[in-house]
Amino acid sequence: STMRERKTTDPLHSADPLHSSTDVSEGKEKLRLKREVGLISGVSLIAGTMIGSGIFMSPEWVLHHMGNPASSLLIWAACGLLAMFGALSYAELGTIIKESGGEYIYILRIFGSFPAFLFAYTSVILVRPAGLAAVCLSFAEYAIAPFYPGCSSPQVAIKCTAAACILILTIINCLNVRLATSVMNIFTAAKLLALLMIVVGGLVLLANGKTQSFQNGFQGTTAGIGTVGVAFYQGLWSYDGWNNLNYVTEELKKPEVTLPRAVMIAIPLVTCLYLLVNVSYLAAMSPSELLSSGAVAVTWGDKVLGSWAWLISLSVALSTFGSSNGTFFSGGRMCYIAAREGHMPDILSMAHVRCLTPSPALLFTSAMSLIMILSGNFTSIVNFFSFMAWLFYGMTISGLLYLKIKKPELPRSYKVPIIIPIIVLMAAVYLVLAPIIDQPQMEILYIILFIFSGIIFYFPLVHFKYHPRFLRRVTLHLQLLLEVAPTTRDEN
Repeated sequence: STMRERKTTDPLHSADPLHSSTDVSEGKEKLRLKREVGLISGVSLIAGTMIGSGIFMSPEWVLHHMGNPASSLLIWAACGLLAMFGALSYAELGTIIKESGGEYIYILRIFGSFPAFLFAYTSVILVRPAGLAAVCLSFAEYAIAPFYPGCSSPQVAIKCTAAACILILTIINCLNVRLATSVMNIFTAAKLLALLMIVVGGLVLLANGKTQSFQNGFQGTTAGIGTVGVAFYQGLWSYDGWNNLNYVTEELKKPEVTLPRAVMIAIPLVTCLYLLVNVSYLAAMSPSELLSSGAVAVTWGDKVLGSWAWLISLSVALSTFGSSNGTFFSGGRMCYIAAREGHMPDILSMAHVRCLTPSPALLFTSAMSLIMILSGNFTSIVNFFSFMAWLFYGMTISGLLYLKIKKPELPRSYKVPIIIPIIVLMAAVYLVLAPIIDQPQMEILYIILFIFSGIIFYFPLVHFKYHPRFLRRVTLHLQLLLEVAPTTRDEN
């Protein structure tokens, strides 16, 4: 069949609680993805995905919603702390359920098939491709800006460049896992150097007495529930990616050690850089100048670097390319794992027989992202990305609390204090409900309707296992064309 058969027993109550699967290659040499992601690559995946276009674009919006520099810096620090707490909670989940797939696999193993399918359906079709398309468009805008000095770049050129970016990422990720992680490591180093350049420039300005922006720092603070929630959304968009390492657990070397260590290194590093970069922005320009800036980093470059301001545009382009590579790397794994569990067409669960990469899932993610770039109708979806993300983050964290209370005997090499996931769950509930209560919008209703539209596909295709016969023939032809074969989960 084109959709893989799944066991119907409760995975958390079976003899082998967290590793129940059908071996699709019994009696043959097992085909599975290689464990090639070490600690350095793990840190690069987290930091490289988190540091995208957000830190170069979001500060003005956080300041706009909070009303003053000091409270906006508190929001940035709180977002970093929340990302850290969330990642530590996910690290414990990753040592209990040692499978790739992030939220999807955790929801599947803890809550069952139906909610996991809704998450996979929403993420694979909408969230991941939309996020990738947005980052690639951001890369394209900065990459071609030098070719159109003094005027805005044409949309055709931006979309073609973004599409080319996605195609290049597809080739890199389909060829070799090591090549993809090497690209991540190189671009993460480049973007860290770019942020350090901004930090050093800010420290020089502060040493020269440029502290006017920090006088009466809390004057005019906004205290509305919904407004603070939207400010958090803007800040958390820049921190998005803190959970990406959980999507590739099966490709980690010693995941029980690498996962917690990578989190503890990457997220505090990014948080400190974000705070120092914001201080640098505020040292270079007044709050009113920052609010009127279309691109904060470019304005900073014009004021501080002068004729070398082009370095900032180059840095943002490198940063967004590296971030899109990390998003693509983990997003393809999400699609691959969902297919392996029977929630997507079986062809998407296969890997290339020589390259050992999930090339069908990567190609599907690429195709969905290209459609969104060409149509250009994804901006409103991306604006509500945080709403959808924190809805499922909250569900995942509640699953961890369930395991800590009801299943304390399950083996885990790392434990997070229970107060930390409780704080993350409370924050998730606030971030989901605050914008609805304060400023209800129709778009949120559309998102909820889209999530539950997955019911139309779940019951006939997954629950009742109805599979049209012609799809089997299509799967076989695609398997031959793409040179792919079924894979098994690494049980070790």
